[in-house]
Order: sequence, then structure tokens, then C-alpha cells
Amino acid sequence: MATISLKVEFSGGLELLFSNQRIHSINLPVVEKSTSTTPTLQYLINYLRDNLLKEREELFVENGTVRPGILVLVNDTDWELEGEGEYVLKNNDEIVFISTLHGG
Repeated sequence: MATISLKVEFSGGLELLFSNQRIHSINLPVVEKSTSTTPTLQYLINYLRDNLLKEREELFVENGTVRPGILVLVNDTDWELEGEGEYVLKNNDEIVFISTLHGG
């Protein structure tokens, strides 16, 4: 089955939720089994939650998407400019999740 290769990076403390590993290389199937479409950023978020997140889901996702306070970059561009969760992933995309929430 064909896959899309992605580089996913976590910082600002989010890496602690993902086995304390900042950078992950991920291969996603080209077609989502549930909808028979090319994977979107929302699909990746669900994949990360279900397969790589090790603890405290509520610190990463809220109401089906990344929680407020997490900046998402798609190839160094704010995901809001790329269509947020509807962005269709492409081979060799770099997705970065940065937590802007810190204790005080």
C-alpha cells in the first residue's frame, strides 16, 4: 500500500506526551480506510492521538482537534492559512506542534 512520509515535530513541552521524543517520522496510508480519501491534517491528529500519544490526551486534543494554545505549522506556515484540519497532506510535509501554554 502506498504511503505518505511525514516529519512530525513536538515542542514547548508536547514532546513529553509523545515518549519524550521531539521528532517522529510517520508513514500514513495514502487512502483513509474510513472515507477512501487522501489523509488530511485532521486525520493525522487522530492518528497521533490513537497511536503515538502516551499520556494526558486532554493536553493535546479538545473537541476533536488540537486544543487551544497549540500552534500548528505546516511546512513552516500557520495551519490557519492552510485550511486547518482540512489541509490535505502531501509526501514529505513537515508538521510542527508547539505548545504555547506553560505553568507559572
